[in-house]
Amino acid sequence: MIKTLQDVKNLHNGVKMPYIGLGVYQMTEEEETAEAVKFAIEHGYRSIDTAHIYGNEQTVGRAVKESGVPREELFITTKVWNTDQGYDSTMKAFEQSMEKLDMEYLDLYLVHWAVKDKYKETWRALERLYDEKVVKAIGVCNFQIHHLEDLAASSNEKPVVNQVELHPRLTQEPLREYCQQHEIAIEAWSPIARGRLLEEPSLKHLADKHGKTTAQIILRWHLQNGHIIIPKSVHEERIRENTDLFDFELSMSDMNEINALNMDERFGPDPDNFNF
Repeated sequence: MIKTLQDVKNLHNGVKMPYIGLGVYQMTEEEETAEAVKFAIEHGYRSIDTAHIYGNEQTVGRAVKESGVPREELFITTKVWNTDQGYDSTMKAFEQSMEKLDMEYLDLYLVHWAVKDKYKETWRALERLYDEKVVKAIGVCNFQIHHLEDLAASSNEKPVVNQVELHPRLTQEPLREYCQQHEIAIEAWSPIARGRLLEEPSLKHLADKHGKTTAQIILRWHLQNGHIIIPKSVHEERIRENTDLFDFELSMSDMNEINALNMDERFGPDPDNFNF
């Protein structure tokens, strides 16, 4: 059972990744982003998840330095964007990301989407970066089972992480089961469904029962399922609230009630049908 903000998931290559991190998607205002990252680190977060397409790698890198916490105590993730995929362009994109972050190594580098006819060459570049030890772990985002099987057929390394849209309306049980069987950690982006479930009656009932917010109920559900989570917020109180998850436990009945909310409903793009 995950008991503290500093608890880690042992990835299949031996790297330890915090179960809870700060996501910085759609954080575009520079000072606001920097303050959010610094507050999160001050409050005990050790994992920050960014991406090239977010346009804030430079701000994240600056905030990490200004936090005063040694780099080796932090876990930094970024991602290669779709227009940069392919072997040579991925290598170039990595150098650009590292220059913006102003870091000598990365803890986790992810393929952002499974771009048809490109993601395997992109993965080959990530394998090289991993072999060169400038990246401690490599993984993917938004990969379906068939993408993972296709990758496995022609690669030397398997992803340590698959970061996917995952919340009570989209529980992704077949994908979660596949990843568990193959020792690929599941990481949830949009873990509270972009706030769309905060007024869900059954979740509000559980929140009242446990004296928590609906967001905390959902995040606790994730943790009890063993998911890595990266809730996003620029507000100090919400950043703090998103970690206040360790003084209660959902019963099996509670968990089943949340599982029953699944409708296979996506609020983000379909990994098998996107055009960007």
